[in-house]
Amino acid sequence: MRLDSLKARVREAGGPELLERLEWLDAQGTRPPVAPRLVGRPDGKLRPDFDVVLAGGGLSLLYAPVLAGFGLKVGVFDRARAAVVHREWNISGSELAPLTDSGLFTPSEVESLIVARYERGVCRWHGGGEYPVRGVLDHAIDAGRFLSEVRRRAELRGVSFHEGHTLVGLREGPHCVRLLFERAGGGWGDVTARVVLDARGASSPHATADLICPTVGGVLSGLKQGRAPDEVDPRVGDILVTTEGVEGGRQYIWEGFPGRAGETTVYLFYYARARRSREHGLLPLYGRFFERLGRYKRGEPRLLRPTFGYIPGWSRLTPAPRAPERRVVLVGDAAARHSPLTCCGFGGMMRSFLPGSRALAEALSRERFPPGPIVHDTPLHSVTGLLALSMAIPSRAPERRDEVNHLLDTAFAVLHSMGNDCYAAMLKDQLEGRDFARFLAGIARRRPQVFRELRTLAHTGPFALARWLEGFSRLLLNPFLAR
Repeated sequence: MRLDSLKARVREAGGPELLERLEWLDAQGTRPPVAPRLVGRPDGKLRPDFDVVLAGGGLSLLYAPVLAGFGLKVGVFDRARAAVVHREWNISGSELAPLTDSGLFTPSEVESLIVARYERGVCRWHGGGEYPVRGVLDHAIDAGRFLSEVRRRAELRGVSFHEGHTLVGLREGPHCVRLLFERAGGGWGDVTARVVLDARGASSPHATADLICPTVGGVLSGLKQGRAPDEVDPRVGDILVTTEGVEGGRQYIWEGFPGRAGETTVYLFYYARARRSREHGLLPLYGRFFERLGRYKRGEPRLLRPTFGYIPGWSRLTPAPRAPERRVVLVGDAAARHSPLTCCGFGGMMRSFLPGSRALAEALSRERFPPGPIVHDTPLHSVTGLLALSMAIPSRAPERRDEVNHLLDTAFAVLHSMGNDCYAAMLKDQLEGRDFARFLAGIARRRPQVFRELRTLAHTGPFALARWLEGFSRLLLNPFLAR
């Protein structure tokens, strides 16, 4: 599909502002890093304008009303309009509890955000089997309404919103950070804050995760409903599905989640090593999405709303993304602390925003910086990153194009055989060390050549191997350390 046709299709479904956002993201991924503008250092006598500035108004907006509820002065600055979402989100019901625990929503309000529930989810690999699981990503959320409600609650708590402000530089002083913004209408402005939450996602200069998932798709109507694998069953969510082997050094993966009656959110993505290159543009990936969609689901699809993004997936085999300034804290995709394998940013945010806000409020009350980790992570992530990294650098040899699918099929067959509790725990980042060891042993028994196929560490060196072994040891010891 020609590039101008792709742009027209996205513009028709999402409007010019959404198309501009997609083109901006693509440009960020191809231009060389831009040196930040020089910013004057704030002196120690300056009274900050804000306690907290949130740079970016996407899903990390959840921090704003919680921090304001602690009595902090919070400002949200965004390049475009804050609380506008170009993704959809699925999650299990129990993982929504922080929305009520935080006091942001009542149980009935959370219920009103759920547009669909599924009996089960499935993972299905090309040339392999289908592996159902219950209790994983089985609730579809009205993402647009959810984020607009978070914004409304933030405004009611006194959070101020400043849109059309692009952060172009910052500098830390003894008690605060000065931020320099370029305004959409022209000109410059600067503010000061005691702490900055960098929520700019993959476009942040501090987002140095070694993996990335270019992802495109959208809410579609017109897909054929039925029970066949290439039809949409409203009772079933497709968690991970492949329809072909490796092509051009990429293993493409589909996801599909029914929403409102007659609508399904479909994604296409792949894992890649993070680097600035035209090779991983979102618009070309949209071309493949429309070209190959019929292999995944039949019908006469109509794109109702585009969804897209670059989702970081840090492998844990390289140093963690971090800001060099003590008072700048990464959150959301910029921090990349969610699962490197399933990249569940929504689930990761549900686990992070409430305890993270409490930790940040305490750090501000005691003037203790850096505040330490405020984004949820788990020892499981330090070992699943190896599989994600392997998927990012598959063999390009034609005779090995199905190798990733065979490996994944073996892995999920083992998970399924371990029972639904272990299977679901793995996908929700909750699998314990002993069960993960059983999982690895099961793969090795069924597919002894796995050690040749998982040749990733040979590409990353002895330090990566040491990190993985350290992470595996920590995972095994975690239940004992928690006592």
